[in-house]
Amino acid sequence: MSLQFGLSLPQGWNMELVGIKDPIEAYEAMARVAQTADEVGFASAWLVDHFHTTPRPTQEVTFECWTTTAALTRDTRRIRIGQTVTCNGYRNPALLAKMASTVDVLSHGRLNFGIGAGWHEHEYRGYGYDYPDTAERLRRLGEAVQVILAMWTQEEAVFEGKYYQVRGAINQPKGVQQPHIPLLIGGGGEKVTLKLVAQFADICNVYGDLETLKHKFAVLKAHCEVVGRDFESIHRTAGALCCIGATDEQAQAKFPPALDGRPLGAGALVGSPQTIRQRLTELEAIGVQELILGFPDILHTDTLRFFAHEFIT
Repeated sequence: MSLQFGLSLPQGWNMELVGIKDPIEAYEAMARVAQTADEVGFASAWLVDHFHTTPRPTQEVTFECWTTTAALTRDTRRIRIGQTVTCNGYRNPALLAKMASTVDVLSHGRLNFGIGAGWHEHEYRGYGYDYPDTAERLRRLGEAVQVILAMWTQEEAVFEGKYYQVRGAINQPKGVQQPHIPLLIGGGGEKVTLKLVAQFADICNVYGDLETLKHKFAVLKAHCEVVGRDFESIHRTAGALCCIGATDEQAQAKFPPALDGRPLGAGALVGSPQTIRQRLTELEAIGVQELILGFPDILHTDTLRFFAHEFIT
């Protein structure tokens, strides 16, 4: 199996750190998960760009995405660190490109840069950001990725758009990866987002069950044909919840009751290694190249070691 595996880190957004009252201890718990994933062979680890907990805001810890990205690149040695995904509306894209370039150097070239249009209205309003309609947020995203690429590739970046302008911006260092930091555009919108992926991205990140993923990849391939892009040059990632146990019954006991009835990405991977292996084979067959996993018991790092023993090492 050539499928790679990424890991959604316990950043606090999904209430993963509830019960850890000391914020330093909470960060170190998250860092231990990233370090374990690094040690056992996960290809990547991912953070979300959210400010407070879901499904409802609470006073529980939620670590900020980009400062945490920078810290974790120094707390790990091999694994790639990325975002699923940075919210374009929260930071000026030229500044964001500069931040990413610096973090790529800090990581010695292990940064994946993920960005999306943004969607969490409550956070926008709470932090005082304007919340444009979906169409405008997507138009802003389209300009932002062009600004970011200009900052990564031009000596003096120039871009004149409706929403963003850069006029001779210098970005040194530009990062260490060539030709630039890998750019992930997240989302499965078929008319705009996947077209932006075909035009500009190195990595896509889509969500849904097997049939949905298969359809999204077909739409992306069609966009690639229109813009003259090699579909196979885009690294295809998807997300899924994973509950693994020695038996199907043990795995099912880990399934969070709060998630009953909620969409679970590439179909929840719930079961013994044999059961999960069958699901992974199906995902690989439709074109998924990297699966970003969320484990409900992620703070128990033995779970990561068990998964890695069965599917990575």
